[in-house]
Amino acid sequence: MSTKTVVNYTPEMTVTVVEGFKAGKTVEALATEVGRTARSVIAKLSREGVYKGKAKEAGKREMLKAEMVAEIAEFVGVPEETLESLEKATGPALMSVLKALKSE
Repeated sequence: MSTKTVVNYTPEMTVTVVEGFKAGKTVEALATEVGRTARSVIAKLSREGVYKGKAKEAGKREMLKAEMVAEIAEFVGVPEETLESLEKATGPALMSVLKALKSE
């Protein structure tokens, strides 16, 4: 039983993709040029240390849900404990209610 190594990118293709990317060509253009998918080209560029994905920004909270519920309770005029189950709602939903109350 022999094992064959499948080569997806020849050394020439690798040079074409890396140099093309450094020169400002888009991933889609490079993919068309070498006959691969854009996703494959991105993976190859990543392995070559040329392509860096977009960094995701961590979500920033304006305030804690407990703080939003406390403010909502204050606007409505009821004790905070009465509305404590609102903390199970999503942050964006609570913020929408709070902003609506503040705009009245």
